[in-house]
Amino acid sequence: MKQYDVVIAGGAMTGASLALALDRLSEGALRIAVVEAVLPEQSGHPGYDARSIALSLGSVQLMTELGLWPALMREATAISRIHVSDRGHAGLARIAADEYGADALGYVIELAQAGAVFHEQLAQSSGIDLLCPVKITSIERETDQVILQLSSGESCRANLLVAADGGLSECCLQLGISQTSLNFEQVAIIANVSTAKPHQGEAFERFTPFGPLALLPMSQGRSSLVWCVPPEQQETVMGWDDEMFLQQLQKAFGWRLGQMVKTGQRYAYPLSLRQAERRVSHRFAVIGNAAQTLHPIAGQGFNLGLRDVMTLAEEVVAGVSRGDEAGSMAVLSRFRQRRESDQAATIAMTSGLVTVFANEYWPLVAGRNAGLMAMNALNVLKAPLVKRAMGQVDR
Repeated sequence: MKQYDVVIAGGAMTGASLALALDRLSEGALRIAVVEAVLPEQSGHPGYDARSIALSLGSVQLMTELGLWPALMREATAISRIHVSDRGHAGLARIAADEYGADALGYVIELAQAGAVFHEQLAQSSGIDLLCPVKITSIERETDQVILQLSSGESCRANLLVAADGGLSECCLQLGISQTSLNFEQVAIIANVSTAKPHQGEAFERFTPFGPLALLPMSQGRSSLVWCVPPEQQETVMGWDDEMFLQQLQKAFGWRLGQMVKTGQRYAYPLSLRQAERRVSHRFAVIGNAAQTLHPIAGQGFNLGLRDVMTLAEEVVAGVSRGDEAGSMAVLSRFRQRRESDQAATIAMTSGLVTVFANEYWPLVAGRNAGLMAMNALNVLKAPLVKRAMGQVDR
């Protein structure tokens, strides 16, 4: 039975990032395995599907520290400006990278492209065993180790098991770690669209009576659309032909990018806030979407998860260098304590934005528009929100 320091359940971006961070921070001293159920190139991989993500500037800096950014940068599109508006109202705010002395506020990368990069990096790392396509079928925790049975018929031991297996974590389910859930009563419609005017690196966040609508700049002049609608409208929106979909999107978004001229395949995802009730347990840690699944309103999900990744990797490597085991409660407690403040603040910010901007109660409408105008005029109000959006936060 093979022995590892750390076994990571889930090989999409969060799990792969943790494996690579552990390997590189420890200079290859740790024995690491990544257990992934689906090959990255397989159609419909839940971690590498048609969606795109916005990497904050802070996340790019972390990726650079790990030596991952040069490969990802080839597939990324810079966000030079962000335009925030409230449909039908006067309030708006603009944020530009050059205001903050940065080349970009962040970058957009397609998950499918990221998948190829991470899979290649894992395959090239001699200290990491990538077990794929394999599932963990049972977990047995003992005082000094975790014993894992795998769908391949093999088994292995680990000092630490990390769940990075998505919002509906099978590892958490097997270990009886429950989730709290808040249904946002929204469905995200995802598609790539092309517009008559070039986006020139500008991202848009537009709040409508039904929910937020975001367009993120992509390569080849495309934009990545996230359009949040009530669940009862999902069937209608998904049933429109492309022409009708583009017409309705035009009405909701406006003409800042000219005519909507083309759309790719659409996907629909129900939106909720899910949080694991415990982020650490005996020889077990939960990170990324398995720990918290956020509303996409501010593009913070993976960026928050990456800060989980780096902090856990730092604490594991530091603990092992002191003579602790990777899964010792001393290591896990330090990880939990370091992450609590950032997790709570980011969750509160994203959930608060959903509440404020998806509500048509007129005092809230007036208040949020006044807030947008004030934020646009006064940098002292804008700076804290921009700092968190750019990932410039303490870990």
